Amino acid sequence: MLSEILLFEVTDPRLQGVFITDVRVDRELSQASIFVSALEGVERSAEVLEGFKHASGFLRTQLAQRSDLRVFPYLRFVWDPTPENAARIEDLISSLNKDEDPQEE
Repeated sequence: MLSEILLFEVTDPRLQGVFITDVRVDRELSQASIFVSALEGVERSAEVLEGFKHASGFLRTQLAQRSDLRVFPYLRFVWDPTPENAARIEDLISSLNKDEDPQEE
């Protein structure tokens, strides 16, 4: 639901090319931690988090209107470095494979 709102209703350019990697809601339903990342990586993290800070009230209102919860959690946006870390690991593995001499096998 949040992804749809980001795609079709949010016009803030800071939130373009952003994707949600995980959502964790605490037991009391008082706070939801939403982990986000962007295609460009950590270079945009400050800009993206500032955009989400600015849009959090709107996003919370839209989500609350579309849910059956009596009380809706506050939204907290967190940068998720996992996609960048995975890409770095893939690059390292790829470079190791290139360094191997195929004639040694």
